[in-house]
Amino acid sequence: MAELWDIYDASGAKTGDLISRDEPLKEGQYHLVVHIWIKNAEGKWLIQKRADHVEWAPGFWAATGGSAISGEDSLTAAIRETKEELGLDIDASQMKFISRIIRNTAFTDIWLAESNVQPNDLVLEHAVSDVRYVTVKELNEMIKAGEFINYLAHEMYTEEIMKQLFNTY
Repeated sequence: MAELWDIYDASGAKTGDLISRDEPLKEGQYHLVVHIWIKNAEGKWLIQKRADHVEWAPGFWAATGGSAISGEDSLTAAIRETKEELGLDIDASQMKFISRIIRNTAFTDIWLAESNVQPNDLVLEHAVSDVRYVTVKELNEMIKAGEFINYLAHEMYTEEIMKQLFNTY
């Protein structure tokens, strides 16, 4: 059975209606998406490579993330997605809300998490093929090389959000 999403209106309020992940949203309907950026004590970022078989951005490196399922708030979805995709237990106290953006049919909430987990300690789900830590410089090089999703160019993030996340861009 496909997962169910809560439908939100343009103001970000739940409408009380649900939709299957497989169904298209109508004009004026939105769902909640979370992106989780994980940073360690050395200031390096844990990124994940999307598996070649996934529908959106196969083979690209990206932040952790996904859609909230029915009944979840943003923080709960971010914690679940981190556990689901990486096998990493993140506590709410390790999470910091960065920003919400509206794009197409989604409210995307961006979270910053702190963790010193080692990549070889993670249990990756089927949609993730690899993980590694990178510096901001390495991340920018990967974006320029077309290996990492360019959230700024795809109008998912603003420069202000990038500055909030990385303190430099």
